[in-house]
Amino acid sequence: MEKTSRARRESVRIGVAGVGNMGRVHARSILEGRVPGGELAAVCDLEPARMEGLGAAECFTDAGAMCASGLIDAVVVAVPHPHHVPVGMTAFRHGLDVLVEKPLAVHVGEARGLLAASGDRVFGVMFNQRTDPCFQKLRDLVRGGALGRIRRFTWTITDWFRTHAYYRSSPWRASWRGEGGGVLLNQAVHNMDLLQWIFGMPAAVRAVCALGKYHPIEVEDEVHAILQYADGATGVFITTSGEAPGLNRLEVAGDNGLLVLDGESLVFRKNETPTPEFSRACPTGYARPEVWEAAIPLPGGRGPQHEGVLRNFVAAILHGEPLLAPGSEGIHSLELTNAILLSALQDRTVELPLSATRYARLLKKLQNP
Repeated sequence: MEKTSRARRESVRIGVAGVGNMGRVHARSILEGRVPGGELAAVCDLEPARMEGLGAAECFTDAGAMCASGLIDAVVVAVPHPHHVPVGMTAFRHGLDVLVEKPLAVHVGEARGLLAASGDRVFGVMFNQRTDPCFQKLRDLVRGGALGRIRRFTWTITDWFRTHAYYRSSPWRASWRGEGGGVLLNQAVHNMDLLQWIFGMPAAVRAVCALGKYHPIEVEDEVHAILQYADGATGVFITTSGEAPGLNRLEVAGDNGLLVLDGESLVFRKNETPTPEFSRACPTGYARPEVWEAAIPLPGGRGPQHEGVLRNFVAAILHGEPLLAPGSEGIHSLELTNAILLSALQDRTVELPLSATRYARLLKKLQNP
């Protein structure tokens, strides 16, 4: 099908596939004018009642029909996880630009296929936490070399608490067949994305996961993972959906000091002399480098979040603005998630890049016990 010319567009006609929890939020953001250049032209859902109250948008119960209608230029995919790839593939076949809710897919093999199908279309992922000023600043400091060589990081992110009622709210939730995973794929996939965005991809992972430790579910709700990097750096990642009040604390240790993000507070404890240099030159056994401490100022609030990603997506289509979270990067968080689950469930270290075939076989066994 002939692709829509971006050069002639003054606005982007958007179709939202799936108007449950997040899909309806995205649709209302567009409908209420909070996404400049975006027009809500169509919505799609298997339950017609969900599409009520969304203005003059054309309603469909079949995503393929919406994509083929000629009414839209782009699709926001907000259906349950296993359907992200089929809907995205259909949109690309009809020459549409695509923004997919997280996670990009259920397993990395599917995600690679979706990326290959995207061609030159604008293809983004809804990783809204990339708009948080605290993570943007931390990434700048790490990648800009303020800490020198990174030796280790520890991220404890246990404030993803969910109740039993949450898991009962939809039949597809918290099952291998319906969701493809638990806290890693649904909640902490944001942190998986931020982790690789800040530190890059590890060379190997070793993990322990508990299935249904806190809830009557079949998927993981607690994770402890060790990430090994090719340069010798090590990362520790801990998450759960069963702990309250929970914690969100990221420590990054480098030769030049320690950076700690605790909630929205960012503190840098900087060594006056880099650790390796001080250790080699110091004549005594118990001395430590002199340290100064600075609380790094951050803009107030959490950034524009989902609306920010939507605005960026439309601006990328209309004006060529770089995507905050391109589809090619969305694959990395999924690969990490798959590798952690594979390591835990097979009790072994998993090297990256991940064998998509090996993980797909494991997932198929979990879905068909």
